[in-house]
Amino acid sequence: MTDKAPRYLYLTRHGEASPDETTLTESGRRQAALLGGRLRDVPLAAVHHGPLPRATLTAELIAGQLGDVPVRVDEAAGDYVPYVPERDELPVEAADHLLGFLGEIPADERERGATLAKEALERFTGCVEGGEPRHELVVTHNFLIGWLVRAALYAPEWRWLGVNHANAALTVIRYAPGRAPSVMCFNDMEHLPVGLRWTGFPPESRTV
Repeated sequence: MTDKAPRYLYLTRHGEASPDETTLTESGRRQAALLGGRLRDVPLAAVHHGPLPRATLTAELIAGQLGDVPVRVDEAAGDYVPYVPERDELPVEAADHLLGFLGEIPADERERGATLAKEALERFTGCVEGGEPRHELVVTHNFLIGWLVRAALYAPEWRWLGVNHANAALTVIRYAPGRAPSVMCFNDMEHLPVGLRWTGFPPESRTV
């Protein structure tokens, strides 16, 4: 029987994107490089990223700080809505707002998102085979980080909504044999100077 070993999953949202989302702003490039510097001493086995330009460029800039670490594009790390709840799943006070936000998603996009969300859980979470811990980085988007954090906390499927992540902030989840997943840090911006923190959030949602 093959032994199971811990997985350390590092999650980040892409750096600040240009208005047309085809590249990163100068701030976004700096954010990515600074995060790469922070991760330089982590024994990452791979950097996974979604296929959109803002995630691809962020992953490349991070990897440029890491040395010889494989960089892999993965649709499951992309930008999609992972789950669309029914009204009776939601808190009464929040249902109208959340359903209004989700209401314009076409049926084919809902189906695609649900499929990719399941793939992401299978591909990026849980313990790994063998006796050695594995460290992996996923450069992705706000929705998928919320989905994976929700799953680690055994929260209801709809609860990916409202779990928001700043550009190039860091979240780490540990999956260890015989234990519940542990969210070791969430939305950590220690590597970013004050002027580069909280991008991706509306002004009224930012803190210190």
